[in-house]
Amino acid sequence: MMTAVDALFRPPVPIPRRTAPDMFDVLAALRTNPLTTWTEDHFEHLILAGEGALGRVTVVHDPAAIRHILVDNAGNYRKDDLQRRVLAPGLGNGLLTAEGEEWRLQRRTLAPLFSPRRVAGFVPPMIEAAERLVRRWRRRSEGRTLDVALEMTRVTLAVLERTIFTSGLKRDPDALGRAITRYFEAIGPLDPLDVFGMPGWLPRIGRLRARPALRFFDEIVGELIDTRRDLLARGEPAPNDILTLLLQAADPDTGRGLTDVEVRANIVTFIGAGHETTANALSWSLFLLSQAHAARERIEAEVDAAIGEGPLSPEMLPRLVFSRAVVEEALRLYPPVPYMSRAALAQDRIGNLKIPKGSIVTIAPYVLHRHRRLWHEPDAFLPERFLPERREAIDRFAYLPFGAGPRVCIGAAFALQEAVVVLASVVRAARFDLVEGHEVMPIHRVTLRPGGGLPMRLSLRR
Repeated sequence: MMTAVDALFRPPVPIPRRTAPDMFDVLAALRTNPLTTWTEDHFEHLILAGEGALGRVTVVHDPAAIRHILVDNAGNYRKDDLQRRVLAPGLGNGLLTAEGEEWRLQRRTLAPLFSPRRVAGFVPPMIEAAERLVRRWRRRSEGRTLDVALEMTRVTLAVLERTIFTSGLKRDPDALGRAITRYFEAIGPLDPLDVFGMPGWLPRIGRLRARPALRFFDEIVGELIDTRRDLLARGEPAPNDILTLLLQAADPDTGRGLTDVEVRANIVTFIGAGHETTANALSWSLFLLSQAHAARERIEAEVDAAIGEGPLSPEMLPRLVFSRAVVEEALRLYPPVPYMSRAALAQDRIGNLKIPKGSIVTIAPYVLHRHRRLWHEPDAFLPERFLPERREAIDRFAYLPFGAGPRVCIGAAFALQEAVVVLASVVRAARFDLVEGHEVMPIHRVTLRPGGGLPMRLSLRR
């Protein structure tokens, strides 16, 4: 007899290794899919320490230890050089990659842009972008196959166009989407030269492949900044979007504004990292719902009851409790940042374990969110675990889709709100079923992307 546990959907992921990979296996996996380097021990033990390619590495998945690293003693841990070597060439020295006083200045300056009131004010353009997507689907024939990953890229870029640069891109949004995909596909496979800290002037294959996308980003962002600065200089009314807010932002402590270089770096960060986070969360949510029919029926019932016959409105969002839980569970199973690492600036101690100065401490949300000592049915899709009556049982530092501490993602509330709005709009209008025979597997390319896309068959509901 099939039990309730047997009926749970456990989405596909690489099978953890039984033994640690050797150096050659690690280098090969870093080029193909770093998820394949994790072992059974990582999902069973809360802290593991040993020598790796970068010297001594401590892998930490104990929530109390994570709190110590990211919050209590955060000043002793900075982003390690490997992350900066990979991300800085494309994202510049924006909020995601800056360190020290430069990061603190940018954080203080940008924080007001993502206040709860401002984020709530972006709900209408998010709804408009989602409804436009649905209208386009309605013009297509029933049963048509779409790449859901591409569709979610389109709608999240449409949201950015209505919130970051409402005067328009003046470029084809699909071309921007393709450029973002090319960028992450190019820089995602870690280069051995970066792993071993070789000088930056040595050419990296990934960076060479990413150059056309980076030139495209520079052109788009440069045009946007120049046009908006001219508008502001003439004293004409400017759109109340994030671009205007960035150009007018000032550090509340010093009054200093952001330079054009800093504005550019943060716009590229919002376009690249911000868009990527939400698009992937939505893609994974729709895939998971397509395989878990009870959850799909429950979210459809919730959305139908909450919205009714009229359009979605901001006042309806608090009723979408299960919809939000689906997004949060998708973020647990497929976290936007599957891996983060910090370098210890000084010697530290976590419990009885010594952390040497200069050593690397790794926290992998992908492993943390599936850890067998922290989660019930860790590999199963169970949105119910994020419902309000059960949410408090989850340790704050066992769930890190947006990080934690001073460097927690500044756009977390924006991304989660956007994902719920778009998911509810999609679920209300359509069902998606995975094309038979297509195998889904997450690929670590800076973020967690569905390898080969998500070809799914569209069925209109209303």
